[in-house]
Amino acid sequence: MCPARDVGAALVLPNANAWAMDRHLEEIAHHVAPGAHAVVVLDQAGWHDSRCLNAPGNITLLPLPSYSPELNPVENVWQYLRQNFLSNRVYDDEEILIDACCAAWNALIGLPNKITEITSREWAKTVIN
Repeated sequence: MCPARDVGAALVLPNANAWAMDRHLEEIAHHVAPGAHAVVVLDQAGWHDSRCLNAPGNITLLPLPSYSPELNPVENVWQYLRQNFLSNRVYDDEEILIDACCAAWNALIGLPNKITEITSREWAKTVIN
């Protein structure tokens, strides 16, 4: 997520592991503005171990302390997706679930200023010279 540009990049995959995270980082790298550098905030999920990941050159990984979801802006994204598109439903199979996740993501990305609204953090706006 980039609150400043109101954009996000995601993949809907059947597994969460280091391989999937590397693919996600590649996808994010393609969406970073030319000449810019992205910081990707990571929680302590096993597949977020920066020692096992291959971050592209235009991305820096920023691991958060354990048990600090309030510091991770993407937690608001998951909450928004669940509350507005994915909760209180039963999915008959994996394909239907993946389709629902893709539709939810596309709906979120299509909402003007929503990424900015739900992922902005005042502490992240500090400019370091």
